[in-house]
Amino acid sequence: MTNETRLTPAELEEISGRAERDLTELFRDIDRIALRNTARILDAFREEKVSDSCFAGTTGYGYDDRGREILDAVWSRVFGTSLSLVRHNFVNGTHALSTALFGLLRPGDTLLSVTGKPYDTLDQVIGIGGAKGDGSLADFGVKYSQIEMTGGIAGGRIDIPAVLEKLEADHSVKVVFVQRSKGYMNRRTLTPGEITGLTRAVRERRRDVYVVVDNCYGEFTCDTEPEADLIVGSLIKNPGGGMALTGGYITGTPRAVELASYRLTTVGTGREVGATLGQNRNMFMGLFYAPHTTAQALKTAHFAAYVFDRLGYETFPSWDQPRADIIQTVVTHSREKLCALCGGIQSGSPVDSYVEPTPWGMPGYSDEVIMAAGCFVQGASVELSADGPLREPYTAFMQGGLTFESGRYGVLAAAARVGRAGIGDAAAEAARTPAGGNN
Repeated sequence: MTNETRLTPAELEEISGRAERDLTELFRDIDRIALRNTARILDAFREEKVSDSCFAGTTGYGYDDRGREILDAVWSRVFGTSLSLVRHNFVNGTHALSTALFGLLRPGDTLLSVTGKPYDTLDQVIGIGGAKGDGSLADFGVKYSQIEMTGGIAGGRIDIPAVLEKLEADHSVKVVFVQRSKGYMNRRTLTPGEITGLTRAVRERRRDVYVVVDNCYGEFTCDTEPEADLIVGSLIKNPGGGMALTGGYITGTPRAVELASYRLTTVGTGREVGATLGQNRNMFMGLFYAPHTTAQALKTAHFAAYVFDRLGYETFPSWDQPRADIIQTVVTHSREKLCALCGGIQSGSPVDSYVEPTPWGMPGYSDEVIMAAGCFVQGASVELSADGPLREPYTAFMQGGLTFESGRYGVLAAAARVGRAGIGDAAAEAARTPAGGNN
């Protein structure tokens, strides 16, 4: 890094001071959303009579686990759904999504993704990742189709007319799949209202089609959650509030959740079994903390956008835009700067701050990926983390922050490592052309 791109501590403090002044009103809006979401959760806890007895764990089959049953009921009230499946034994969000898709789809059916290609880890689940014979949906005769979003990066919208046309022309479509957040694409995140609009349009046209939403990173960033047949997410992201040690959730309409539960356990037993092994307390507490924790992550994202914008990097969303998820992208246009940014986040983390992240071929990804995650819960994206695939335009995807204070610290550590976007480096040339399409 040249002297021109380095930052002094005084410069970083000056930028951060301006950021906090300019972000004051946005932070107030975030706090207001957190208050409303907290009220909704407290109402659900009271209505379902959550008590200390709910935190007792079960073993073996887990029959009649009162805590598990009440947690499912609380989740449904909070998300405005009929039935839920909240379990510590979902190993990640991809597992929960895979369970949902395998539960609903049958040989000859078509899975229609209406937000372009899904997140990389679903490639092999669907069967578009090159591997054959490993038990993907394609191996079981499920077809796949996708519709791209309209309007480019800033204006990306679901092409509802194209979706309805596809449903009219192809009666094999059984699941319409929506990815709320951007994944490893530089596009805008969908709001709950937009997804609900799609769901209602699909139901008017085809009552036999399920709408499935990958809700990861979006929970509690807005006043409401989307309406769909299945809403799916991870407990080590927003809804686990930094407390859940693992797990995921599936919530939605009764028949859809029942079918998904048969894939998690067995046909016939479904939601009725599954020992909780003492994890109920963490999941209840995580949901209780979730609106506040999500608010801290949102503030960290706005702050990161402000700081890196002032340093000359492309950021999306911009610091003054409202958000429907906790992800902040910083386009570095450089392998070295992407790695430096992730290294800075790691150095500003409470756990493993002395470790230097390096790119590696993670299972389920088509490119090498670098990940910084100095977390109390391994890989927890609601804690401050940064990652990105090693491919053009070398975009860092930042998310999380259990507290704004620690998030601010980590962002400034990353900024110090990366420095300004140099006038002579690849960023200057690349900034003259539209970003995006990094999938």
